[in-house]
Amino acid sequence: MRRRVAAAMSAVSLIVVGFSVRASEQSGGTTSAAAAGVVDQPAGSPSGDASSTKPKPSTSPTPRSTPKSTPSSKPTSRAKPTPSSKPTPSTAAKTVTVNGAAVDTDYGPVQVQVSVRGKKIISATAIAYPQSSGRDMAINSYAIPMLQQDTVAKQSAQVDTVSGATYTSDGYRQSLQSALDAAHQAGAL
Repeated sequence: MRRRVAAAMSAVSLIVVGFSVRASEQSGGTTSAAAAGVVDQPAGSPSGDASSTKPKPSTSPTPRSTPKSTPSSKPTSRAKPTPSSKPTPSTAAKTVTVNGAAVDTDYGPVQVQVSVRGKKIISATAIAYPQSSGRDMAINSYAIPMLQQDTVAKQSAQVDTVSGATYTSDGYRQSLQSALDAAHQAGAL
């Protein structure tokens, strides 16, 4: 009886592991790269700009109350419409988002996406990097944020190599340079 239960549990475990591996492969065990070049982004929707997501204030007037016959009552005043705080399209700096080329490394592809506004790099995001093993994930969990911060701080592709993540750093730098070149061609830099 124990052998049958153990055999049944083993079969169920193998099925669960099989589904887990398949789901992992489909959901991101390996990252596919996006196409290099300018990514379409509307002018009024810069990444991280909270003003573009705020609801527009209501400009409808408040109803007037009818004056009562008592002398102490006063009619309420009408609410004045407030001007919209949204910048006009002609004065708003356009955000351009560009994907760099996917660069193959010994451990997998690395690809960087850059957002530029007003001739400045406002964000750099690694959209593809090695994640196929636990070691890859451990290394890149600290290396990628350091590379991204260094990009914004230095405003160039001259980012420092992260110790222990040489291949990722080199691939990141190459992809970043191709993204900056594409942003320059688009007139954003």
